[in-house]
Amino acid sequence: MQTHLIGLAICLIGGLLLSRLTKKLNLPAVTAYLISGLLLGPFCLGALGVPGLGFNSLEQVDGLKIVTQTALGFIAFTIGNEFRLGQLKAMGKAAITIGILQAVITTVLVDAVLIALHFAFPNVISLPCAIVLGAIASATAPAATLMVVRQYKADGPLTRLLMLVVAIDDAVGLVLFAVSFGIANALSAGQISVLAVVVEPLLEIILSLALGAIMGWLLNAVERFFHSRSKRLTISVGFVLLTVGLSMIKFHIGPVHCGFSLLLVCMMTGTIFCNICDTSEELMDRVDGWTMPLNILFFVISGAELDLNVLIQPMTLVVGVLYIIARSAGKYFGAMASCRLSRQSKPITDNLGITLLPQAGVALGMAITAATLPGGDLTRNVVLFAVLVYELVGPTLTKRSLLKVGEINPEGRTSARRLNEDEEDD
Repeated sequence: MQTHLIGLAICLIGGLLLSRLTKKLNLPAVTAYLISGLLLGPFCLGALGVPGLGFNSLEQVDGLKIVTQTALGFIAFTIGNEFRLGQLKAMGKAAITIGILQAVITTVLVDAVLIALHFAFPNVISLPCAIVLGAIASATAPAATLMVVRQYKADGPLTRLLMLVVAIDDAVGLVLFAVSFGIANALSAGQISVLAVVVEPLLEIILSLALGAIMGWLLNAVERFFHSRSKRLTISVGFVLLTVGLSMIKFHIGPVHCGFSLLLVCMMTGTIFCNICDTSEELMDRVDGWTMPLNILFFVISGAELDLNVLIQPMTLVVGVLYIIARSAGKYFGAMASCRLSRQSKPITDNLGITLLPQAGVALGMAITAATLPGGDLTRNVVLFAVLVYELVGPTLTKRSLLKVGEINPEGRTSARRLNEDEEDD
């Protein structure tokens, strides 16, 4: 227990200290947190075996999964705040069009490239592995995007559309993965299961949205019993923790495997709450300030759990490079095509795709599930390699795109309200 506490303290302190260096290099703070995690991980300082100095094994990092899951829940809850009725009326149709179309285009393109690789070199990658990697490619990292937007106080048409698209993108990605995983499983077993391909994915979405709606309504109802800011903040934090815990429950209804998507549940909770609570905006701002240390831990731990062994596996590097090229092209040109279809301005059309490149926790979760398929180890390693690349360069590319369209001024601040000012100073 004391080793875990010392490790968490070192994560926070190390991440913040390294962010001072990256600030001088004009890099986003999230990049510093990820690099800090790599340095504290079992392949760098952790390899020294000194108790409390970093993480000595990947199992030790995995023991802190509850921290990353909790942080992801708060991040999803915050993103749900973007789905205010005013926002949805202004750009909801465009966001849905772009969110769905670019995700599908990315999946199709990555599938086409990797399936072609399978038929050319069957021993390199299996067909089930190629199919699920296409679906995993659709997922974008909401955490990295949100952290960049927060750090630089970005605001404007592209930023607002980006936040909506990221949320929709992950929901679509979960559906694509569930269907692709069902098909890949069927190919492995030699028979198609309608239950796995259609019923279970749809049921997960319905259950997640229903649970999120209930929790959002309950949070608003309970908030009314308290009037002080500190107590309302406490009850908000408590409800998000409760929602994260409930979303981890798995159960069966006959032969049907039932469960929830943590991201969808918490996003729906935030969406319902922000639209029915009059003081939700103020409460969300206070929750954001409270969760800053938790978010830093999320990225440091995410960096520590990246397995650097993938860098010495030739097949992983070959498939990984093809995956990154195909996914990047899918995100960029998919976003461009869907922006043109929804008649977005040229600055948004040219830059939205670049801001959708970061990939992390959601993709890793999918990869862990896909690891049960034949050739699944390659799937996991390819995603690990891609996440390593995307998380180190993705936040910087997002920042540059937002800077290019004028939604971050050269000093890293905008005319939007300056909340959590100490974050930027760090």
